[in-house]
Order: sequence, then structure tokens, then C-alpha cells
Amino acid sequence: MMPRTTHDETARFNFLTHFNRHLSGPLGSGNRNAYEKRVLPKFRVENGRDPEHRYEIRDAMGQDPWHRMWSALKRNSMEMRQHTGRQVVLRQLDELDAMAKQFNEHSGLLELDPSIEQPYYQTAVDIHCQPGGYHGEERPGDVTVGANYDVGMFATTGGALGGLNDGGGQAIVEWIKKERPDWRPRRILDIGCTVGHNAVPIALAFPDAEVIAIDTAAASLRYGAARAAGLGVKNIKFVQASGEDLSRWEDGYFDWVQTTMFLHELSAKALPQILAESNRVLAPGGLIFHIEQPEYSDEMPLFEQFMRDWDAFNNNEPFWSAMHALDMKDEMAKAGFPKDSQFTVGVRAVVDPEIFPPSPDAEEEDYGRAAIWNAYGAWKPAAQAQAA
Repeated sequence: MMPRTTHDETARFNFLTHFNRHLSGPLGSGNRNAYEKRVLPKFRVENGRDPEHRYEIRDAMGQDPWHRMWSALKRNSMEMRQHTGRQVVLRQLDELDAMAKQFNEHSGLLELDPSIEQPYYQTAVDIHCQPGGYHGEERPGDVTVGANYDVGMFATTGGALGGLNDGGGQAIVEWIKKERPDWRPRRILDIGCTVGHNAVPIALAFPDAEVIAIDTAAASLRYGAARAAGLGVKNIKFVQASGEDLSRWEDGYFDWVQTTMFLHELSAKALPQILAESNRVLAPGGLIFHIEQPEYSDEMPLFEQFMRDWDAFNNNEPFWSAMHALDMKDEMAKAGFPKDSQFTVGVRAVVDPEIFPPSPDAEEEDYGRAAIWNAYGAWKPAAQAQAA
């Protein structure tokens, strides 16, 4: 299903891929130099103390020429990526729409519900600077945003998620296979699936499981279901539904409920509701697994918090800063997962080195742009479920 690129379009994407890697790596390191050599000494002189929180660092770094240049380049790289992706997709939209329709009419992998409303926190801004966010349409029933999201992801991540942009899902599978090699979940729910980059590898890894991938955005689901069918996946269904209301599924229906880089796109009201609903539909002994960036704990240096906060102010991620300031263990406990059942673990993307070799500094964290995540999880206690 992925759109085909011409020679010139491929060249643009290749440039953006390398450009993003350069911005996150060699150029990105200049921000620390600017902070330590110019910004912090000046702040100490003017205030007689060190910064007390990441917002003070943001205000001070906003006056530094190097950081202003780097930030402008980074923002423009995303806008260029979106422009290039839309150009590629709109050029062949008729063909893509016809292909998706053909796949979806015969595969049985798509279930749409026109009564599902888009939550305001998804419509208020164009997430990731993508025109139309995840839900917009150029015309009724099209796949524009899903196709754009897919074809440009490689450039956005600098190739860090592999040729199919599914490194996140592969990393999840790798972790669970090591953690519990004999586990055989019957039903798996992926909330906020977009086009299925992370749900499809899970379905392929557990072919006997029923995988339900939900999202409120029909435009993304149309593309995602067709993409999965094109990859030959049989045991997944893309369903238009909201994670805030999982009432169509009974208590304890799923053995595994998960999200991938989704919690930071939720409002303060939606996040606890989705956690609570996840707990309700999760079976005793089941797994809840949320892939995210690390929270802003007291142990995380303020400069790192500031760098990780860049997306909140520059990449149309309005809930990023607030979400990562939460104590996720507390939030999960409020939703019904006891703290002694919870765990955090780091996962890394499984990529295709023959397609895009890792950069020399691949082992270095780059404050949220590398394919390195922090997972918040819990195994639901059987006793708790029985008592409830």
C-alpha cells in the first residue's frame, strides 16, 4: 500500500532522512555546549542561582543564536517532510484510494463506525504538523493522511524504525518473547493504532491471537487495514473506536492491552479514562503495556527535560510536556493497577541495518528522537480481579 516515489521524491526523502539524523546527532550536541558555555553562566550572573525548572532553561535558551538556529532547522525539517509526503500522496491519490478500497472490501480487516466522534484533543491542532492530523480527508473516504504518515515516517525517524517503520512493534515483540517465551495471549488490544505500524508485528508474532487495533480516525484506519492486508496479515482487525469507551468489549476480554507513543497525545481528562477502561477489559493475569518517553522525574537533569520538551512547543504536541511530568505509576495505580504489579523497562527498536546502517553514535540517547522508549507496564493480579 505504501505510495511509490519518483527519483526526485526519493532524493528529497533521502535528504530529509540524513538531515534529521544530522540535526539529532552532531548539530544537536551543540545545544549542550551553548547551555554550558553561554546560557548557564549568563543566567547565573543575572539571577544569582541555577535554573529551577525546564521552563527557565527554555526561556534562556530561546535567546541563544545556536539553539534558535537548530530549533528553526528542526521545525522546518518536519514541515518539509509533510510537504514532500503530501506531494507524493496527492499525485497518486486515485490509485491509492482504489487500492485501499479493493483490499478492504475483500479482507474483512476493517470495521468503521461513523458515529465515533473525533476528540477535540486530536482536532485542535495538526499533530506533528501533518495537515489534517490523523483524521483529515481531502475527499470522503480517502487515505491521504494514512499514506502520508507511512511514506514519510522513515525520513522523520532517520530510518531508525526500519524499512516498514515497524521497529517499535518489533521491539515490543522482542521484549515479550524474552520476558515470557511461552505466553500465548488469546486477544490483544492496541489503542491508538494509527496505521498499524506497531500492531502488525504483534499480530505476525502471535498468529493464533485475535488482534484488535482501534483508533478514532477512519482515514488512518482505511489505510492501515489495507496495508495489513497487503502484508498478508490475517488475524488483525482495524476498528473505529475510542479508547475512552471500550464498552463494546466485556470485562476481562483481552489478555494484553497496549499503546505505543500514544499517551502523550491525550488530554488530562482522556488519559486516566483510557487507563481505567484498559484495566476493565484486561483479563486477570493480563498485560498492560504503554510505550512512551521517560517521565520528567527528579532524577532527570533539567537540561534533558528541556530538550525532551522541544516537541511540546515546536512540533504540535500540546500535551507532551504535561503528560511526561506525570508520575505514571501513580496514574496507573489510580486506574486500578497496584504499584507492586507495575514495572518499567527500556525497549529499543529492532531495525533493518542492511537498509539503513546505524550511525556511529547510535548508542547515544538524543532526547526523544532516537528509537529508544520507556515502557510502563503491569501484570494484572488475579486476586485483584476476583475481588472486584
